[in-house]
Amino acid sequence: MAEILRVEELTKYFNTKNGLLHAVDGVTFSVEEGKTLGIVGESGCGKSTLGRVILHLHERTSGKILFNGEDISEVNAQKLHALRKDMQIIFQDPYASLNPRMTVGNIIAEPLKNYKLTKSKEESEKKVREMMDIVGLADRTYNLYPHELDGGRRQRIGIARALILDPKLVVCDEPVSALDVSIQAQVLNLLMELQKDRGLTYLFITHNLSVVKHISDDITVMYLGQMVEKAESNEIFRHQYHPYTKALISAIPVPKYNAPDNQIILKGEITSPINVGKSCRFAARCPYAKENCFNTEPVLEEVTKDHFVKCHYVKEINGF
Repeated sequence: MAEILRVEELTKYFNTKNGLLHAVDGVTFSVEEGKTLGIVGESGCGKSTLGRVILHLHERTSGKILFNGEDISEVNAQKLHALRKDMQIIFQDPYASLNPRMTVGNIIAEPLKNYKLTKSKEESEKKVREMMDIVGLADRTYNLYPHELDGGRRQRIGIARALILDPKLVVCDEPVSALDVSIQAQVLNLLMELQKDRGLTYLFITHNLSVVKHISDDITVMYLGQMVEKAESNEIFRHQYHPYTKALISAIPVPKYNAPDNQIILKGEITSPINVGKSCRFAARCPYAKENCFNTEPVLEEVTKDHFVKCHYVKEINGF
């Protein structure tokens, strides 16, 4: 498979009254066409900001973004408009992301109108109804408003709006976190079916590890703006080498009566993301931290084939 997206040392800092907030700091990865990269981490780790920077919803501070081999780190308004057709986003909140004054049909048709892809109102309506059928929206909802529908159907509207332009890359920003568990499964299966049928590439952002295992080919774990571990999906669930990833995986509930409680409870204060120094950002909560961890920032290294970890003592901790 050809590489469709690559980011190199991508950073995004926000100015605050107390200094620079390091939301995304030196992230590097690539995604192959037709694959799904899951990006996981707790709230505030920078995963949603990362997705938005790639789409230029936030402008980067430094680093490179390459899409289909083309450097799109800096683009003018005309180029960005053209890119939007190939790079879309499904937002986390299926209600806040929809215009409450527009009907379902008009919401989904808006991208077609913006890009002048249909010649008549009839052609536009036909395409919208076809897309509604694909994502599982009943035809009778065409003239309804978002508030008249439940969360699952609202999210299907967001998916239909994102896919109506037939994009190549879709950033899924926690697309099922606001939905009931039964609806989550329906939406996940829909996204996977659409990927198979259309050859879509996903950046799937979530804090739910069970969800990311179900849909992802590769997984990246983020902590305070940095990538701390990256590997193939099954591999990272078999072998976690970073202490933070170990804690995350241990927190997944086991659906078994009297299952042993192996959860790792993290202690200590979370390091401030403002004006961070050269240290391991997980050191204050890491049970294996040594003096060096508080003074020197570790590098992301390949510890086994295609398995990358950012930790000074990864080999010592895991007995390599």
